[in-house]
Amino acid sequence: MEEIILWLKYLFLGIVQGATEPIPVSSSGHLIIAQKLMGIKQNGLSFEILTNTASLIAIIFIFREDIKKLIIGALGYLRTRKEEYKADFMFCLYIIIGTIPAAVVAVLFKDRIEEIFSSVYTVSIALLITGVALWLIRNLRGRKQDGDLSTKDALLVGLAQAVALIPGISRSGATVIASIAVGMKQETALKFSFMLYIPISIGGLIMGVSDIANDPNRSQLAIPYLIAFITTLFVTYFSMRWFMGIMARGNLKYFSYYCFAAGTLLLIFL
Repeated sequence: MEEIILWLKYLFLGIVQGATEPIPVSSSGHLIIAQKLMGIKQNGLSFEILTNTASLIAIIFIFREDIKKLIIGALGYLRTRKEEYKADFMFCLYIIIGTIPAAVVAVLFKDRIEEIFSSVYTVSIALLITGVALWLIRNLRGRKQDGDLSTKDALLVGLAQAVALIPGISRSGATVIASIAVGMKQETALKFSFMLYIPISIGGLIMGVSDIANDPNRSQLAIPYLIAFITTLFVTYFSMRWFMGIMARGNLKYFSYYCFAAGTLLLIFL
């Protein structure tokens, strides 16, 4: 019976991770809350890395045609220097530029950041901050498309992604908010945000291989981890599809309401 309860707990954690990774409400913050409520304490980063990898696979699958087009276009431009490929090459270059801030901060300070900020109080404050930011950009409608971005745009969005290493600050929220704030159209903001997610997540997986290999609970929690992984994979896919529809309609203000409510309730009750 205890084993089944444990499996159900990890099923729930997979649902939480998958549902919140694509949307601007902070998956890391919600996982901290869920683990606290269920009395689960993770030692190391194995679980976080595994569930993030599941989300990564789902998001790569959704954006597979965009990724293919960008790679073919970038390589085509490098080989031929034809103008028709330049926009794809520049978009890839901006993804690289936008990835640098978070990569540097993650390598130098990620463990320290999580040690300092991984508390329910921090998550509640971060959710309120995210709510304010979402409210401020709720009516913005940018004009910049894929071919209109600049190095400055990429750096500003990249810095937002670096700030999102603080648990409770949503990565997708920070990058989408920053992308819209610098004038991107909803579709371009969504695409650029999740293209930035891919390299930073792959980097996190590579850096975390040793955590997984050295996890003392790996054998004991193999089935719960697998349950969480599969659940996260499928829930991320459907959550991402749903969020794409929300972005197309420009209804981000509803996420600000949620962040205000969740952050306030956490401050009151936890």
